[in-house]
Amino acid sequence: MRPPRPLPAAIAVVAVGALVAVALWRPWEDSAEAVGGPPEISVSRSQCGQGWTDARTGRQTLMLHNTGDASAEVDLVEVTSNKVFGEVEGLGPNTAAPMDVQLGAGQYAIRCLIEDTDPITGPSVTLTGDAKGGPAAVAVTKNDMLPLVKQYEAAVATGVAQLAAKTDKLRGDVDAGNLVAARSDWLSAHLAYNSLGAAYGAFGDFADKIDGADAGFHPLEKGLWHNATAAALKPIATKLAADVHGLQADLPNQQVDPNDLGLRAHEIMENALQFELTGENDQGSGTSLNTALANLNGTANVLAILKPVLEPRYPALPEVQKWEDRTRALLTAHQSTPVAQLDRGTREQLNGAVGELLEKLAPVAAICEVRRG
Repeated sequence: MRPPRPLPAAIAVVAVGALVAVALWRPWEDSAEAVGGPPEISVSRSQCGQGWTDARTGRQTLMLHNTGDASAEVDLVEVTSNKVFGEVEGLGPNTAAPMDVQLGAGQYAIRCLIEDTDPITGPSVTLTGDAKGGPAAVAVTKNDMLPLVKQYEAAVATGVAQLAAKTDKLRGDVDAGNLVAARSDWLSAHLAYNSLGAAYGAFGDFADKIDGADAGFHPLEKGLWHNATAAALKPIATKLAADVHGLQADLPNQQVDPNDLGLRAHEIMENALQFELTGENDQGSGTSLNTALANLNGTANVLAILKPVLEPRYPALPEVQKWEDRTRALLTAHQSTPVAQLDRGTREQLNGAVGELLEKLAPVAAICEVRRG
């Protein structure tokens, strides 16, 4: 399990047949690009939502212009339900950005979330017509997420304690020169780490020390499956166990970012697709699919924690479960088989199932992102 890759500067997250479609855009460098487009809607402390003069139902692009002196986020909300139909982030002073939305009949308003200012809701705009509204979701608040984060942190603390016991056993095997047992216990410990899921973003430097490309589990795997001596492996196993205990001791000082729960649900399996299903991480044990299954367990644990937030907001959640089950069945059937030994059909099935799962997981981060409102 590797630390997450940085997200790109501009992100578009669209739910597939689901409840939320939120487009996140970086501001244009020059608002002059908007010349000739739709009327600009003001974003500022004194004029939030002013200028929305062409309101209508259906698919449309709203042009937002920050006329204030501070950066802002902007939401388009349905007044009666507080559902968010569109969002623009990072709108700097004197810049403009488009918001693409699909609106049905109802009452809507622009909500301006300006730095160092309480949320400001602009004037309500009533739309009539037969057009169907697009996906939307009630914003998730900090209060919604904090109990879930606490629950997850408690589960992680239990998981790290189990990991520490397993790496101690692995170290003991190597110390005793019992490398047959060490191979078995290496796998047990490695899978325990990869089942921790979303927490690894909070592990800091310990993530690289324990499961980096050239540290911790990976050089130990390489040595165990390439006839290294117990004497050569002993310092690696000792350091791995020490780093896991260091993580365990430091864990009370670490906090899982609420936004990480939703984000990692997707990223865990994205990394599994890139590093495990290609065999890139395999250092000789042939257990990449076991690791991918542990990653899937980590994702399942995250989704179980997020269920109270996701269930009322994401109608496609059963589709996530469907593809999770399909992926689990395939990984279970072929675990302990080196990726290089899979036939083409099986590899295509695995890649297809994980790809579908990733598509269904894509909206989770946007739905679970903590917003002011």
